[in-house]
Order: sequence, then C-alpha cells, then structure tokens
Amino acid sequence: MNIFRTKSIELLKEEARTHSLRKELGAVDIIMMGIGVIIGTGIFVLTGIVAAKYAGPGLILSFIIAGLTCAFVCFAYAELASMVPIAGSAYTYTYTSLGEFTAWIVGWKLILEYSVGACAVAGGWSAYTVGLLKSAGMDLPLALTTVPAEGGMVNLPAVLITLFLTYLLVCGIKESTTVNKVLVVIKLAAIFLFLFLAGPRVNPLNWEPFLPFGYSGVSAGAAVIFFAYLGVDSIATSAEETKNPSRDMPIGIIGSLVICTVLYVAVAAVLTGVVPYDQLNNAEPVAYALRTLGYQFGSALVGTGAVCGLSTVLLVMMYAQTRAFFAMSRDGLIPSAICKIHPKYGTPHIITILVGMAVALVSGFTPITVVAEMCSVGTLFAFLVATVGVVVLRKTRPDAERPFRCPAIKTVATLAILSCIYIMCNLAYATWVRFIVWTVIGLIIYWAYGYSHSVLNKMEQLTRKTGKAF
Repeated sequence: MNIFRTKSIELLKEEARTHSLRKELGAVDIIMMGIGVIIGTGIFVLTGIVAAKYAGPGLILSFIIAGLTCAFVCFAYAELASMVPIAGSAYTYTYTSLGEFTAWIVGWKLILEYSVGACAVAGGWSAYTVGLLKSAGMDLPLALTTVPAEGGMVNLPAVLITLFLTYLLVCGIKESTTVNKVLVVIKLAAIFLFLFLAGPRVNPLNWEPFLPFGYSGVSAGAAVIFFAYLGVDSIATSAEETKNPSRDMPIGIIGSLVICTVLYVAVAAVLTGVVPYDQLNNAEPVAYALRTLGYQFGSALVGTGAVCGLSTVLLVMMYAQTRAFFAMSRDGLIPSAICKIHPKYGTPHIITILVGMAVALVSGFTPITVVAEMCSVGTLFAFLVATVGVVVLRKTRPDAERPFRCPAIKTVATLAILSCIYIMCNLAYATWVRFIVWTVIGLIIYWAYGYSHSVLNKMEQLTRKTGKAF
C-alpha cells in the first residue's frame, strides 16, 4: 500500500489545464483579497476577547509574535505558490512533497480551518450588525440574534449573511473580487477613522500593568489570534485563478501580510490605550471603544466598516474552502460529482452551496469563542506541514522551476516550524481534544473512501495491469 505516493508538479499542471478554473485575478486582486481576509475578525472581534482573557495590553506583543511566525511561513508559501500554481494551497503542496496520506490530513485540517473560521466570522458580523441596528434604535429580539448556548434560539443575521455570500460565490470569482475590493476600501477607511479618533485619546496608564497575565498570557493570546492570519493560506488557494501566479502570488502573499500586521499592532496599541483591557470582553471592541469615548457617530461608522470588513473575510474563507474541496475532488479523495464546474459561471457551484449551508447552520447555533481556537490549530498545522514540504522539494526536485525562492531556506524554515510548534503548544487542552477527534474522523473517511478512489491509486493499478506507466 503506497499511501505516501506523491503527485508530480507536471501532472498537477496538466490536470489544471483539463479541469481549469477561469483566470481572472492580478496582483492587486491578490493583495486586496489578502487584506480582505486577514484584516477582519482579528481586529474587529478577537482583539477585545484576547486582551480581556489572555494578554491585556500585551496583546501588542501577541500580534507581533503571530506576525513574525506568519512572515517565516509566508516566504515558504510564496515559493510554493509560484512553483505549484494550483488550487488547494497547503493540501496541494503537501501532495507534491510528502505524499497522499499526509496531504489528505492537511486537506482535512483545511476543511476544519476554513469552515470553523467562517463560522466565527459570521458570528462577529452578526454582533456588529446587531450593535449598529441597536444604535439606530432598532432592537432585534435576543432569541433571533443569539445562539442557544447564550440564551437565544438562532443567530439569524449570521445565517442570512452566509447564504447571501454563498449566492455571490456561485455567480463567479470576478463578481466576488469586485465586491471584495469595494468592501476592503470601506474597511480600511473605518480602521483609519478609529486610529484618527481614538489615537489622541490614548492614556498610557491603561497599559499598566502591560503583562497582567504574564508572558504565558502573551503566548496564549498569540495562539488564539493566529486565527487572524488564516488569510495567508486563503490567498494561496487562488493561484489557479491568477493570470501570472509566478509573479503575482509572492507579491500578494508577502505584501498583504506586511500591511495587515502593521495595522493589527496599531489598532491593538490604541484599543488597549483608550479602554482598560478588562472592559473589552465583547464581540465589537473597536466600536465599543469609540462609544466609551463619546464618539457615537464614529462608532456607527466604524461599525459599518467592521460589517463590510467581516463580510470580505467570510467571503474569502468560504471561497478558499470550496477551492480546497475542488482540489481534493480532482484527486479523487472526495466524490467529484459535488465539485463540478458550472457551465455558465465557471465555479464549483454544488460544493459552494453545500459549504454555505453548513457554515450557516453552525454559525447560527455555535458560540464564537469555541470555534476561533479550533481554526487556529488547523491553520498552524497546515503552515507547519507546508513549510516542511518546501524543504523536501528542495531536496527531491532541486531542478524544478522556482520563480520565487525563499531566502535562507534552512534558517527561515526552521524558524517557521519552531514558531508554529511553540504557538500550538499554547492552545487550550480542549482544543487539542477536538483536533484529535477531527483527525480520527478524517482518517476513517480516507481509508473508507479516499484511498481506493484516489486518481493516483487507479493509475498505479492500471500500470500494474498493463505494464504501461500512466
């Protein structure tokens, strides 16, 4: 049983030509997509929760640690994305370097990563929307805006936004990226408005004590907010739909990370400087801070920007989830019937609808704090394995074309791997239990379906029967 069989880059590219997605994206689209998915929940939702429960003002350091870890990973991803410009991101990269079995585990983690992440974002979107409507004098019933665990019946706003974005994704990638650009501009305007209004009101006394939970709290905070950097992998899933991936993907991945990390650190510093950290435990901390300062109108504007910003995050996460499924179905590891391309829209419409319905159901009934940590562990695992894959490909495919080469690969890869392991070790015990359970379920599915239906497995069987290599 050859469960570690690898897929050649040449075969991947040939399959992409045969079952191609439309190439609609350029470098600016990739950067905007990166900002769209990285800047969102991390600023508008998790900053408050992490400051209050984990890091206090040390949240600033948490973002720096998470950003540096992601920077190491980004160089590895940039090389892989330019070298293997195929949908699937970490799953596809692992298939070419570490083999099918490891790729399946990574792909299964990506399903966890994107689905759970999308649910968390939908919950944050709902919180900001309800807050905006409340400030406008419209109080929605608690039963329709809160999950059962928090005393309600269903988080209906989260369900509705998910279904709307599902429809948009079915209509096509060009339409989706156009909407994304508009929403990203609004989101950035909201962030700069917050910095402009709240920056002059920073009180350094609010930064004391700077590390109320100690350095362990900073590390735990970095583990939770790493969820925000999930966007790096999301960007990589778009490689197959990029016009010039060898140039545009490295620019998009590295450029968006730099911009987003600077904004994260700035917002964390101002937020904890204007409001005591122990008062930030809510799902709309940025708008809450402005209301506390008396900027009711500014709070409404930032809240509007947050709603737009979280919409882009949810849009890109769901997009990335469907592309990961698409890559796995093309390899035969999941049924290909659910990932057929729509003849008119050029999108995998069936799986997009299924993903949208699943996210809508989970976000409507599950608390946000549970799903955020689950997303972090999936992201870190995928980053870890993909980085190992870069090193392996340098050894097994030294002559392969690499339009972008990761500088000082041994040093960068080592730092990326150690950083990912360090942050993973700071995740909660319950998160690891869920992670292991999810892994066991994935292994059962692989042995029950994926292994026997694998395209590579069928090719090997034909080779043994006919004596001809396929």
